[in-house]
Amino acid sequence: MKFSLSFYSFFMWLSSLMASFAFISCSFSSEAEMMSTKELVDSVSIFAADPTIFEDNGVYYLYGTDGAQPDHGFRVYRSTNLTDWEGSVGVNNGFALVKDDVFGDKGFWAPQVWKEGNTYYMAYTANENIAIAQSASPLGPFTQQQQVPIITEGKQIDPFIYQDEDGRKYLYHVKLQNGNRIFVAELNDDYGSIKAGTLVEILDASLPWENTDNVSWPVAEGPTVIKRDDKYYLFYSANDFRNPYYAVGMAVADQPTGPWIKVGNEALLSVDHTNWPGTGHGDVFRANNQWLYVCHTHNSTTAVGPRRTAIVPFEWETENEDGVKVPVFSGSDIRFLMVEN
Repeated sequence: MKFSLSFYSFFMWLSSLMASFAFISCSFSSEAEMMSTKELVDSVSIFAADPTIFEDNGVYYLYGTDGAQPDHGFRVYRSTNLTDWEGSVGVNNGFALVKDDVFGDKGFWAPQVWKEGNTYYMAYTANENIAIAQSASPLGPFTQQQQVPIITEGKQIDPFIYQDEDGRKYLYHVKLQNGNRIFVAELNDDYGSIKAGTLVEILDASLPWENTDNVSWPVAEGPTVIKRDDKYYLFYSANDFRNPYYAVGMAVADQPTGPWIKVGNEALLSVDHTNWPGTGHGDVFRANNQWLYVCHTHNSTTAVGPRRTAIVPFEWETENEDGVKVPVFSGSDIRFLMVEN
């Protein structure tokens, strides 16, 4: 989740504040001391929450919820090796998308970028709704001819578009409905709307690690879907983003619409693996035959934002009792992304 003033924030604020205090003062004092020695130079750190990395012709492009101007649009950063980053390099003063060109005027969160033919697409959240913009370049400008959201009823965030091998397109997203719950719907080919009768809920926060404070508005969000070995894998994050135990889990299915079965009863990536609170909400990609997860963490042990952007490597090293491959994250190898001086 992002810095929202939506209707459920009241329920989350107090419990998240208490959890953060407990985290800082007691439970992980030794980890906090370790992290204090790893403080980064803010002048060159990238602060893009809910990040995604898109590769095009050997160049990697990074987008995310902007740490400084989340109500303006999305910046883009560029790298050829995932280590040396330049930016922001978007055509509009560093931004690839600005609010004057698209639907929405606040709360630009959780973008996803992909390419079809010569056209680049960006799915994103604004005003707690979802829209898709287009551009001739990954640097922007991303625009919309009709500045409207895909779904007009209710509130929904965190889009992820997945196109299956049969050409069908699916919109995974989060509906704000008695909690943050993950849904999927089949998209029409023009990306303008979802197909009637296809919207279905697929996952909510029901395990203990997904709601560590037992709040009345549980959070499951940030879906990313890949297909591997004829199975569909959904990476997601749970707990409120301000909670230091915000973390990553995974579910698996035989079909894009499920049913989705959660893998294990514990988080696969969390502060327990990285020593950085608030590790989560990212995207999966590969580079040089290495699986990677780009995500965000809290700024420090005492401040949530602006959230830092990082990459964590993982491998499919283990298999559970159901024969499902399970990713093993190398949390100690977390690497924060920096802009070149």
